[in-house]
Amino acid sequence: MAAATDARLDKAQQRNLSRLQAHDNTRFARDQLAGTLSALEEKLNVPKRVARASGRAKRRIRRFADEQPGAAIAVAVGVIAAVGVGVWLVVRANLDD
Repeated sequence: MAAATDARLDKAQQRNLSRLQAHDNTRFARDQLAGTLSALEEKLNVPKRVARASGRAKRRIRRFADEQPGAAIAVAVGVIAAVGVGVWLVVRANLDD
């Protein structure tokens, strides 16, 4: 009789151990899923990525202007001239029609 109760206890312990293992596996899978979803959200959040990229660009431009003010002025004049020529060409093309 004692052997039967020992066998029953062993089965109960194994069943409980299996439940604990399943619980741990479930927790691990949830943690992995949360990490994956977080990575996807970070990758697919375009406004956030644009904000970060524009912030980096602003810092680089400011650093360039601080380190080489003459070159920064030359670049600014060149950009302004290019935009002016582009606007002039668009206006001229529309006036010719």
